Amino acid sequence: MTSTEKSNDAKSASSTTKTNTKERICNTVPEPPARRLDIQDLFSNPSDSKSKPDLEKLKQHLLLEGRVTEQAALRIIQSGAAILREEPTLLTVDAPVTICGDIHGQLYDLMKLFEVGGSPSDTPYLFLGDYVDRGYFGIECVLYLFSLKIHYSKTFFLLRGNHECRHLTDYFTFKQECQVKYTETIYDACMEAFDCLPLAAIMNNQFLCVHGGLSPEVQTLDDIKQLDRFHEPPAHGAMCDLLWSDPAEDYGNEKGSLTLVATRRMSAPAKTVTASTNGSSLFLPNATRGCSYFYTYAAVNEFLVRNQILSVIRAHEAQDIGYRMYKKSPDTGFPSLITLFSAPNYCDVYQNKAAIMKYENNVVNIRQFNCSPHPYWLPNFMNVFSWSLPFVGEKINDVLLKILNICTDEELAEIDEHIDSLIERNQMEQRKEQIRSKIRAVGKVAKTYQTLRELSENVVTLRGLTPSNSLNELDKEIASEAEAAAAILREKSSSTKERFSQVKILDQVNERMPPPKNANSVGGPSVAERIKRASNVNQSSQPVKRETPSAVLAGVSQQGIVRMRRESYAGVPTSAVRRSPTPVVDIPKLVDGKSTTTTTTTKQ
Repeated sequence: MTSTEKSNDAKSASSTTKTNTKERICNTVPEPPARRLDIQDLFSNPSDSKSKPDLEKLKQHLLLEGRVTEQAALRIIQSGAAILREEPTLLTVDAPVTICGDIHGQLYDLMKLFEVGGSPSDTPYLFLGDYVDRGYFGIECVLYLFSLKIHYSKTFFLLRGNHECRHLTDYFTFKQECQVKYTETIYDACMEAFDCLPLAAIMNNQFLCVHGGLSPEVQTLDDIKQLDRFHEPPAHGAMCDLLWSDPAEDYGNEKGSLTLVATRRMSAPAKTVTASTNGSSLFLPNATRGCSYFYTYAAVNEFLVRNQILSVIRAHEAQDIGYRMYKKSPDTGFPSLITLFSAPNYCDVYQNKAAIMKYENNVVNIRQFNCSPHPYWLPNFMNVFSWSLPFVGEKINDVLLKILNICTDEELAEIDEHIDSLIERNQMEQRKEQIRSKIRAVGKVAKTYQTLRELSENVVTLRGLTPSNSLNELDKEIASEAEAAAAILREKSSSTKERFSQVKILDQVNERMPPPKNANSVGGPSVAERIKRASNVNQSSQPVKRETPSAVLAGVSQQGIVRMRRESYAGVPTSAVRRSPTPVVDIPKLVDGKSTTTTTTTKQ
């Protein structure tokens, strides 16, 4: 037998090898669980209301994209809500503790967070809100975090973020996620549980921890304690501000702001001769969010002095390195404001780092971490068949066009000399015109499918930068603008910081409070208009700055701004909030005045 014959026999033998259809083709991808975990699987004693879920079993099941039954999910959510309901609106948390920012449904990064920060079994945690939306594993994050709350109710704390509400979860992805993975009953249970989340926490009697920031209607810590939190956050007022407000763009460098000298037991700021005396220098209308305020360096320092605390720790804003320390207080030398963001590679496009803050023995330690790989979901939980239809339709139309284009335009225009009858010639011309009409019709359909196919590709590129209810508008109105925005994301940036800046500008339209469904004209520009504005960033390299208050508001007092905002919402009653005496707290001093990226030391 020659070598050629041997090779042919080998090829024929390999070609007849059968593939086992019962085994997984890609063995590197774990097989999803075949069944949902029930109450009996998660709880050792299902009949006992005090029984706690099996954390390790739940964790491994969720990481494999497994789901639980509706009864098991409801039990976890309702048990967690019962514990949250008993907690005060302003928590008191002792050190040591690890503080975390936004999570946004990034389950696999949440697990990485616990690896970096330590196991919740022996590490106290305080989360600052925003557990759902924008990511694709929001319900898994809720189930796991609530299970941890059930296990470690005295050392594991959860605050409310602006996304823990019905308005935003309906506008973005969490409601749709619950409907795809579970039922609307689970979604309703989550919303009722979110209403129970505390709004803020005092950590070690030194730090105010909150999701957004300060409010002109909150002067003392007791003002937070007196708030009624068990409802949907309103579009204005103290509760809204705690969840939505931001530091001013030029925080610490504002013109005309108050000059403060922090001293112990001081209840009011010391003003210089040239300082502005009206409240508008403390809080500015927040045009970026479409609600609430920007608070200034002066406003934060005045609050710190009045309440005798060291700093404000908040989340709410993506940071390229996961955190930001703002200008230091004049007397303590400690950062007056700290922002934490714990969702790395936010929306799968930001390419940012995440950070958490560990506070122990008067040492602030910032720990950063990068994103972890996670299972892929099509944007907005689209199924692959719906997503692929434009691609299939485009190919089918290409085939039809090839068939119809067998006859060229010249051939269709030719006149058969052998046809003498006028009737036969007219019939032939009619048939030719019918073919031309079919070609034109199929061509139009092909162009439509091409547009839809390009839109599907752009949606995949944009990922979480488009909210769930915007896809229909995108394919009707602004396919070209979506292409421009997607082109920006496809470009290779020279640095991750440049990429972060580009994406943040594109995503700025999603940082606003969404308009009500029944009042698009009142709530602001449509999704189409907002994406269209975002797509214009490739025309300018200058970053978008937050809007400053108009000249009309420049001289309005703080009380006047609050009154104007309240009057703009007809039928909303105002209530006077009783102030309590100012507490007396010793303010720690900053020993090491150097600015570091990981550790800052304080001493009492």
